[in-house]
Amino acid sequence: MTYLEKLTAIREQMKQSGVDAYLIHSADPHLSEYLPAHYKCLEYACGFTGSAGTLVITQDFAGLWTDSRYFTQAESQLQGTGYELVKLRIPHTPEYIQWLNPEYKVACNYSLLSVNLCLLFKANQVNSIHADFLDPIWKNRPALPNAAAFLLEEKYSGKSTETKLKEVRASLEKSGATAHIISSLDDLAWLFNIRGTDVKCNPVVLGFAMILREKAYLFIDGNKLDIPSKESLTAAGIEICPYPSIDSYVSALAATETLFIDPKRTCTRLYQLIPPAVPVIMGINPTTHLKSVKNSTEIANFKQAMVRDGVAMTRFVKWLKENIDKEVITELSASAKLAGFRAEQEDFAGVSFDSIAGYKEHAALPHYTPGTDTDVVLKAEGMFLVDSGGQYFLGTTDITRMIVLGPLNEEEKTDYTLVLKGVIEGSSAHFPVGTCGYQLDSIIRKPLWDHGRNYGHGTGHGVGYFLNVHEGPQSISPDNLPIALQPGMVTSIEPGIYRPGKHGVRIENLVLTVTAESNPFGDFLTSETLTLALIDTAGIELSLLEPRHISWINSYHQQLILEFKPYLSEEELSWLMENTTLNT
Repeated sequence: MTYLEKLTAIREQMKQSGVDAYLIHSADPHLSEYLPAHYKCLEYACGFTGSAGTLVITQDFAGLWTDSRYFTQAESQLQGTGYELVKLRIPHTPEYIQWLNPEYKVACNYSLLSVNLCLLFKANQVNSIHADFLDPIWKNRPALPNAAAFLLEEKYSGKSTETKLKEVRASLEKSGATAHIISSLDDLAWLFNIRGTDVKCNPVVLGFAMILREKAYLFIDGNKLDIPSKESLTAAGIEICPYPSIDSYVSALAATETLFIDPKRTCTRLYQLIPPAVPVIMGINPTTHLKSVKNSTEIANFKQAMVRDGVAMTRFVKWLKENIDKEVITELSASAKLAGFRAEQEDFAGVSFDSIAGYKEHAALPHYTPGTDTDVVLKAEGMFLVDSGGQYFLGTTDITRMIVLGPLNEEEKTDYTLVLKGVIEGSSAHFPVGTCGYQLDSIIRKPLWDHGRNYGHGTGHGVGYFLNVHEGPQSISPDNLPIALQPGMVTSIEPGIYRPGKHGVRIENLVLTVTAESNPFGDFLTSETLTLALIDTAGIELSLLEPRHISWINSYHQQLILEFKPYLSEEELSWLMENTTLNT
């Protein structure tokens, strides 16, 4: 079926059901950001491949609501589909609710609708019902993934599942809850020290969990685990149940229980199965808070992963700069080459997301991923943006670097230097305990603001340990999110400047929040930079930097030379030293 034929088929079902507006959300029953093929509903319905968006369909209109990261991509992918792009003013907000006619009968798949959003519907008098108009027309729909899963050894996780369960139960007790349902896959993976390949680039396994005071249930396809893994979980007091049986367990909850759920990470379908007599407490999953603060083992491992990732990045940049005029290199082939260098590293388990590799004007698209229809040849001119990462048993990496392939004009060098300056300001800032991400956000943006520049995406996100490259609860963005940065959190710092049709600049490091000092004015924190990879000095306009910025760059490069020395050949080390020298 063509996209227009699918749209017609959906509208026909709407007519038969008396539905005025049908919504298709980018989600799965676990409210994941990145989805198994079975749940890539937006891509099936209209061809849009971005990670965030909502389709709204009526009999005379069909639109995709998405944020500025995907405007250009959506305009291209929606051509000829019958859908129009509706640009969100504020990212991650359901602005389509205000567009819907209050008289509409609205339908959507409640397995893909968060409790938060369902409650927002009710608050805005949206008359919604459950309906799935995609499954009846989705021929040859991909099956749910069935690849094997495995348990992560404690030398990697740093904590046993038994210890983590005690921490979760202690948190539940403080909140007054006696039972807890976990739907989010990264929380599940962290709690049970389980990893898999059910979602591309995210080492998670489809499943649910129910935690009671004395029992813990893991709802998963039992065929994914080998016998020793099952025995290990059973020894930890965990009962393994079939994946679909979560429904019956939720329906059978005793009225004596008080249930804790995360309304952002629990689907409405499960929520509606909770017996009316069971009191419900809502808040962020305890596991989300617990896994965001890395333990000492995870931190030590993270640092090893950064060295290995940095060695791969060094070899990649060296190869690219030395071969740009000697062979045909494209955005896609360069991405594949970088993945190859990463794959050579010990404990490598795959890439952490599809690389964003944009040359020149493609770099102005914050989430551009090259395809065979957009791939271009790199030349010895301009800049090449590479936002990439690896999954290692030792941690997850996410790094963005600008690689200067030839002469830059004044505007390019200015943008490059201001973005780098923002990274340095954020990485070196001292801030009092209790500081939230939105407060740090303005510190990072100030070098850009001083020159009348800004960007439309957030500045930083949490990163999991051999888990999702995006994790909460913390973030660095203008959003007034009341989550304080804490020692042990790993967060990205990634400001950018984007000039459509010209170029884009983004530089990203991962940082670890650490204790800075205590004095009569209070307790202060700062950031320790974890990411180790050369910053291309060819793009720097020195007149825009103060001596402290130059000192930071030189110290950073000295550190990575020291860390990489045991792993690089003499030729590679010599090249690295030559290409990290900042002449003042």
